Amino acid sequence: MTDVVLAVDIGGTKTAVALVDRAGTILDGLTAPTPALDGPEAVVRTVADLGGLLVRRASADARLCGLGVATAGVVDVRAGRIVSSTDTMARWAGTPLAARVREALGALLAEGAEVHVQNDVDAHAVGEFRHGAAHGARSALIVAVGTGVGAGIVLDGRVLRGARHVAGEIAHVPVPGAEHLRCPCGRAGHLEAIGSGVGMHRHYVSLGGDAAVPDARGIVALARDGDPVARRALDDSAAAVGRAVAGAVTLLDPELVVVTGGVAQIGADWWHPMTAALGAEVIDVLSDVPVVPGALAGEAPLRGAAASVWELVDERAVAA
Repeated sequence: MTDVVLAVDIGGTKTAVALVDRAGTILDGLTAPTPALDGPEAVVRTVADLGGLLVRRASADARLCGLGVATAGVVDVRAGRIVSSTDTMARWAGTPLAARVREALGALLAEGAEVHVQNDVDAHAVGEFRHGAAHGARSALIVAVGTGVGAGIVLDGRVLRGARHVAGEIAHVPVPGAEHLRCPCGRAGHLEAIGSGVGMHRHYVSLGGDAAVPDARGIVALARDGDPVARRALDDSAAAVGRAVAGAVTLLDPELVVVTGGVAQIGADWWHPMTAALGAEVIDVLSDVPVVPGALAGEAPLRGAAASVWELVDERAVAA
């Protein structure tokens, strides 16, 4: 009998599921659009449909002994419940997600199977810490910059959740230069309002850029072609991330910083202004903190979700 866990990554646009073995290897996976505006029932149904298909096409001796979920939103990990969420996920706040997915997949789970739900960026951090760019470190700050911005904090080998489940919400740190932009949380001047891919685009338009440019990728292409407005928008957005990371580094003193996500994959055009701003802000004693790109890309939340539920499986085995 081969033990596996099902890892799930629920994002605002895409849901991914994977079967993962004890070594953290993804054995098989599927993705589908997230029906984010159709409510929790539709999202859970998508997870159940994808998970069921994966389990049915797995080898006959596979035993599903756990389910790890990474999801958008603030999560009460102990209760497996969504505490709060943006409007990207309709009626997501308050969803007892652990109970819902256990019920939906119950017939496929082994008796006593563990179910673990956490924020997607926390899962991303666990993935990079266990299997990626932060492997071997005792502490790390993992910052994900894509459509939105998030961070996970690993201290002494464990994710820091916070008293109200929001540790690492770097997206809502106020940063200079974002005062004219509104964050998805409803307030102006936060990092996500300028540092995310969406924020970069809104900043570009606010500077007089062509609103017909579709997204951050278009801005990067224009900047590389010498467009001064696009270059300023790109530099300002990247520098805002660097300043926020500098503040977090000063507060936490992590062994290293991992920066990942779609925007971080732009390359030197983004990394140079980001790291320059970070270096200009941190005190001298922190100037040697390594800042490295993520190693796992889109697999990180899945591998982190799997690692977290494997930890629970092992703890139960020891207790027994």
